[in-house]
Amino acid sequence: MNILLVGSGGREHALAWKIAQSPQLTRLVAAPGNPGMAAICETREIGVTDVDGLVALAREMAADLVVIGPELSVAAGLADALQLAGVPCFGPTAQAGQLESSKAFTKAFADRHGLPTSAYAVCEDASAAKAALDRFEPPYVIKADGLAAGKGVVIATARAEAEAAIDDALGGRFGAAGARVVIEEFLEGEIGSLFALCDGETSMLFGWAQDHKRAFDNDQGPNTGGMGTYSPAPVFTPELVEQTRTRLAEPAFAGIAAEGAPYRGVLFVELMATAHGPKLVEFNARFGDPECQVLMLRLESDLVPYLEACATGTLKDLPQPVWRDQAAVCVVLAAEGYPGKPKAGGEIRDADQDFGEDVVVFHAGTRRDPDGTLRAAGGRVLNVCARGPTLQAARDKAYAAIAAIDFPDGFCRQDIGWRALAR
Repeated sequence: MNILLVGSGGREHALAWKIAQSPQLTRLVAAPGNPGMAAICETREIGVTDVDGLVALAREMAADLVVIGPELSVAAGLADALQLAGVPCFGPTAQAGQLESSKAFTKAFADRHGLPTSAYAVCEDASAAKAALDRFEPPYVIKADGLAAGKGVVIATARAEAEAAIDDALGGRFGAAGARVVIEEFLEGEIGSLFALCDGETSMLFGWAQDHKRAFDNDQGPNTGGMGTYSPAPVFTPELVEQTRTRLAEPAFAGIAAEGAPYRGVLFVELMATAHGPKLVEFNARFGDPECQVLMLRLESDLVPYLEACATGTLKDLPQPVWRDQAAVCVVLAAEGYPGKPKAGGEIRDADQDFGEDVVVFHAGTRRDPDGTLRAAGGRVLNVCARGPTLQAARDKAYAAIAAIDFPDGFCRQDIGWRALAR
């Protein structure tokens, strides 16, 4: 098969790494890709929202399948354009992708289809939003409505902090993504990430993990796109998995199909495990980043048949995926200043060394100079991932690899997996 993979981050590097292992693969092209991906496949300098350019590339390479990595491509309507061009695509249409691209849409969708979620208010005016805070108890959850790379959420312990977050969002901090804010009830419980595939009709669970959103140890600092993950996560008991499947994932697939937009791709269900069962935090219309990285390390099955089946409506013909009986950990090495203004251009040494078969370093925000020097080119720069017989063993391998990488401008959390290890 000829496969075009769209994206340039750690999630896409992990997908490329797994796709490249498939015996079904003939040719893999990543657009735009990154230096890590360039070591295992072809790359083309075409942006993730350049829909015309990506469709042209798919035609040029006679792609049998296009795999959409980032949410920006979904929101730009890449799947819609590929459908018109007759190219199979793993990824939902822009209409179905509203489950991620608009938090206000998702809250109203949950109401329409009976999905358990938190109380909320949607506001476009700062005065109205601040008045709406009266309906909630602290801590206050303030979210930009649109896509903000995981950084559009503020959990404010005080009223003044919540009002400042409202002013920031509506004042233009997140551009068009902050034209509306969603204020939500704070949910008590433990957060988790569950993934499900769908081909428009048939759906299938596809793993789960737990993320660390805050920038610093002990869950301190601002929210980020994710500073690390691990899988499996003890919070996902068989009961919670089944409840999430029947109360959130399957009703979401049925609901969006009933509204005229059958879902094809992967749905990321971010949930809070509460005393009353799982409640929806938000949906994402793509694999999580960095959750995807640990899933790919644990997936024993060939990934490509599942991607193709979602695109072609044949998921019912596939068995349940097989997972390694191992734990996997991903630790994010970020550039100093992230998630604010990250320091760019810092040199990175020794990231390409052989750490052993159980350790993989995925590039997330890097560039390579003409002389071969690797440099930071983003907030989250490297994803250092490892697997092992236990979570502790996997974590030890990941942090040992981090210690061997020379990146003076980088930092990471030192406590990835703490919830599971503290049990």
